[in-house]
Amino acid sequence: MNVLVLGGYGAVGAHLVRLLRADGMVARAAGRDSTRADVVLDFSDVNGYEAALNDAAVVVNCAGGEDLRLAQVCASRGIPFLDISATTEYVQGLEKIAGPVLLGVGLAPGLTTLLAVDALSGNHGPVDIMIGLGSGEHHGPAATAWTYHLLGQRFPDPDGTTVRNFTGPVRFEVPKESGYRPARALRADFADQHRLTREFGVPVRSYLRLDSRLATAGLGLLTRAPVLRPLVPKHLPGSDKWVALARSADGSMRWAAGRGQSLATAVVATAAVRAVVAHPLATPTWIHEILELADLRNILRDNQITLNY
Repeated sequence: MNVLVLGGYGAVGAHLVRLLRADGMVARAAGRDSTRADVVLDFSDVNGYEAALNDAAVVVNCAGGEDLRLAQVCASRGIPFLDISATTEYVQGLEKIAGPVLLGVGLAPGLTTLLAVDALSGNHGPVDIMIGLGSGEHHGPAATAWTYHLLGQRFPDPDGTTVRNFTGPVRFEVPKESGYRPARALRADFADQHRLTREFGVPVRSYLRLDSRLATAGLGLLTRAPVLRPLVPKHLPGSDKWVALARSADGSMRWAAGRGQSLATAVVATAAVRAVVAHPLATPTWIHEILELADLRNILRDNQITLNY
């Protein structure tokens, strides 16, 4: 099984390549850097990309670029295309592609999606998703760019109003075992909240916090005054601990926690590759349509990620 990992030597891609190889798959890291890539590739060169797909059975995009052509080329050849991106506009574009595309392949959306679906299975009321990220972790440029892209942007709420990113703080009680303290989280535009709201017919809302309360407050300030962004220090206070939870209307929670969001994203992507190999796709599909939380129990445990549901 040959898997082509776009951005395969980046923050997420390097973990994914390692995990896939440990699974017995042939994983090739693709990118521009000839000293680190197994396949030297400029993703803007469609002809070069076409050639790189000749022996690929699955493609996973960890490069951070949001070029729909990459998915379209794969779809035209019947090659499953998996993407770890969280940007709502891009995900909505992927949903319209005619071919095998898997969406929500990561920590958020991805693991958060599965937590929320499990919460929705036993409740008919609203579900709140909260993702806490370690502000002290070294992230790839794509993750940083995604965060800054949200500053000042608005997105639709299930009640018909519009919400500005990093506003509307809500307090979340967090299990002590997660390594996080109870604190407020801010609304953030993760793509799975829109999909799940449509699919289940109940409000699903996403929230984001950082493990540093100061850093979380900084996001709220920056969304109101983006001109202050150049003043943000390169290294923020905090750790690499993350937590993801889904809270039902009755207060019950499903949650997962670990260290290193890049590793967590790669772990979920590895499980997704396995699922796609076992159950080939024909159309754009969300991760919860082929995986459940129970399917991730072992691979999460093997990578020191706690799961409670």
